[in-house]
Amino acid sequence: MGACRGDKEDPPSRAPLTGKQLFEQPFPGTNGRACATCHVPEDHFTLTPAHVARLWETNPNDPLFNAIDADDPTASPLTYEHLKKGLVRVWLTLPDTLDLIDDEGNVTTPADRRMSVWRSVPSVADTAMSAPFQLDGRVATLEEQAQAAIISHSQGGTASASELARIATFQRDLFTSDRARIVAGQLASGADPSGLPDVEDGLSLSTSEQRGREVYAAACAACHGGATKATLSNRVVHDALFPSLRPDGTVLYQVPATDPPTPVLATPGDGFMNIGSALVTYLGQVDPESEIFTKSVDFPRYRYRFYTDSSRTQKLVDLPPKPPPFQGGDLSDLEPEFDANGNPIVGPNRIPQFFSSDPGRAAITGNPNDFEAFDVPTLRGIGRTAPYFHDNSAEELHKVVDFYSQFVLGRFESLDLPPIHPPEHEGPPESLTPEQKSDLIAFLRRL
Repeated sequence: MGACRGDKEDPPSRAPLTGKQLFEQPFPGTNGRACATCHVPEDHFTLTPAHVARLWETNPNDPLFNAIDADDPTASPLTYEHLKKGLVRVWLTLPDTLDLIDDEGNVTTPADRRMSVWRSVPSVADTAMSAPFQLDGRVATLEEQAQAAIISHSQGGTASASELARIATFQRDLFTSDRARIVAGQLASGADPSGLPDVEDGLSLSTSEQRGREVYAAACAACHGGATKATLSNRVVHDALFPSLRPDGTVLYQVPATDPPTPVLATPGDGFMNIGSALVTYLGQVDPESEIFTKSVDFPRYRYRFYTDSSRTQKLVDLPPKPPPFQGGDLSDLEPEFDANGNPIVGPNRIPQFFSSDPGRAAITGNPNDFEAFDVPTLRGIGRTAPYFHDNSAEELHKVVDFYSQFVLGRFESLDLPPIHPPEHEGPPESLTPEQKSDLIAFLRRL
């Protein structure tokens, strides 16, 4: 978030505002929102559902409740159920190699080539070591991030380079802990992220937290590794999430079929990963029994066509692939069909999927390998920034750990965490025991 000034330089009649002031105060010419409107300082610079609920009850005229983030900006009266889940509307301009399509494959891209998605508001703490920015990595610097927010969320114009620099400097000095500040300082001095000493080595941990640290090393550090807790340390795990796709969007598997099926891997992406968080949102929309936090609000229903180049004349692939006909009411009950080789006919998320709520990184790169992929965030401070994932689909930290234990960790042979444990709740077997999950959460809350 941010605010703007029409002038390119600070007025000579008064002293320049500090970065903190620029962050906290609305600027003239905007809709009244400031950075702190959505990156709430007392909530660790995030936007929590509890904050929105309190504000709606005490001050429904607050600038947060702007029509641009209403469920339907044209409705009367305006409602804010998405905002009450901590979600804001984000507009994305489609790359030249991407179109929106309907269920039958007809192009439906608007004339302005824009689409909207609902996303959470990530914390700006620890951003000194987390470039690029936004959940899809669409901006390279904090200065660019501030300017983009001024335009899209505060409905303002162009801020001066000096003001943007001061906002960015303020944000770079926000940390979740002194340990995070130490790591950022080492990186600023030119240190290699993969070679930094682990600042948790000197942390006094309880017995449970010590065990949790061991679970973290086995289950989390492949992608959330190193001193930053955001360093990709196991490329095999990363690359396994990039299957080759046929033109119809289905996964290309090895022949003869294996048990479980083995996908033919594509060229891996740039660190952004589709672990299935957008699929969680999809399931919340189609499964009547879902307990997903954002189930009660509607998300967009998109399909995407990727092309070989910007002329958009030769189709590369459609995603998600069109599923077979299904007459039931619960779309989550649809089972995959199998081809003549015995391999499932599924898309990148490995289940039949009728639509996507958010293209993720693919809306920036135009690359189908980035379908529903998002940034791998640092896990520092994670115990204080609920809800979780790009769209707040997981209400509490234990829901995140449950998701990984049941649906993610067992997919990677290199982690050696097979799903062999009885589920703690309903669902498939788990890769972690209830004790391991409890210990891991205890350690995560110390980061």
